[in-house]
Amino acid sequence: MKTIEYLFYLSALQKDRLRVWASREKNEIVEFVVQYEAEIHGSWHPVVRYDTSHGFAHRDLMYPDGSVDKQPLLFESYNLALTFATQELKQNWQRYRHNFEEETNDSK
Repeated sequence: MKTIEYLFYLSALQKDRLRVWASREKNEIVEFVVQYEAEIHGSWHPVVRYDTSHGFAHRDLMYPDGSVDKQPLLFESYNLALTFATQELKQNWQRYRHNFEEETNDSK
């Protein structure tokens, strides 16, 4: 089994990043985590996570109050789900950050 792990910065100021971890056997992904993290007010926060914990691929949308909205991913393989997760977060991280910051400001 081979493990892949890396950080990918999304913004020039390095306050937004993807944390990627995957395990594969031959050419098949058997589990993965792709998490968008944002540095807000000097602390890193997980904002959106795609993973395969609980035995299925899903998205966890995190909120500043600690609550999580879990949504299943309906792909025929973890390879496709991992590709989707990475691309979706690279395209939409700014919207996720904005929403998380709004929720953070609303809770003050």
